[in-house]
Amino acid sequence: MPSLAVIVVSYNVRELLAACLRATQASLALAPELAATVVVVDNASADGSAEMVARDFPAVTLVARPDNLGFAGGNNLALRGLGFDGGAAPSTASLPDLVLLLNPDAEPLGDAIGQMARFLLSHPEVGGVGAQLQYPDGRFQHGAFRFPGLLQLWFDFFTPRPRRLLESRFNGRYDRRLYAAGQPFPIDFALGAALMLRREAIEAAGLLDEGYFMYAEEVDWCWRIQRAGWPFYCVPAARVIHHGGASARQFRTQSFLNLWRSRQRLYGRFYGPLRRAAAGWIVRLGMAAEARRARVAAAQRQITDAELAERLAAIESVARLFGKGS
Repeated sequence: MPSLAVIVVSYNVRELLAACLRATQASLALAPELAATVVVVDNASADGSAEMVARDFPAVTLVARPDNLGFAGGNNLALRGLGFDGGAAPSTASLPDLVLLLNPDAEPLGDAIGQMARFLLSHPEVGGVGAQLQYPDGRFQHGAFRFPGLLQLWFDFFTPRPRRLLESRFNGRYDRRLYAAGQPFPIDFALGAALMLRREAIEAAGLLDEGYFMYAEEVDWCWRIQRAGWPFYCVPAARVIHHGGASARQFRTQSFLNLWRSRQRLYGRFYGPLRRAAAGWIVRLGMAAEARRARVAAAQRQITDAELAERLAAIESVARLFGKGS
């Protein structure tokens, strides 16, 4: 019987985590051919998440941390516990055949987990798969992407004309008709909200890079796995609700800084010198535009003077990070 380990790394999202685990158990019940284990790594939540898991989901393996390891660190902790990278498992034979990384704000629908697993098990040359994500109200959500390029970086700051380019390959998107067709299709990477990997692909590329505390971890991982010779696919028949993408966009200083630090790390690893220089120029230009927008927002009393000062300091920090020679 093929084995599957589901890993959920959580931080202060108790109710979403409970919904995630209920949906995961329901989906696994529709895939009895899988010997499944569910592991929750709680990153020092203060909202009672760990206590809820221990009380309401006794079949789940709970790892309650006293500190926040981040997405990569939390997943790696679970992976090592499963025996990857010289972890606790006694032999390679005990490693799970498949590993599903699932966000705590994700809910597999129906047989989603089984759909992903069956595709991987029937296509031994494929390293990993993503699902068809959707918002809680059923609207389409992109969950599979092309590796980030310079045009996509430009579009982060400057809205293209025509706007439909935001939904195009130039912005890293795959045509929605590919999802609607319902057949698996090759992709560069899938969001870590619902990402299933083959054991051999993880062994070939190694674990997640913990230098990314937040953002871009799965992009880096999928890129390394692809370079190791393991392609990725999206399985549209596997549908997963993802709450996170539906949240309102707000400026949070630490998240903003984490995002751009992660992107700089990603570009440094996968871009050549000329491309890195071009990315640095785009980011500095974009940060100047962000600063102008912030000042306009302050002038229109949309943000306070204190918020403006905090935002400008963060923007300046990122601009320096991407200074010449970055």
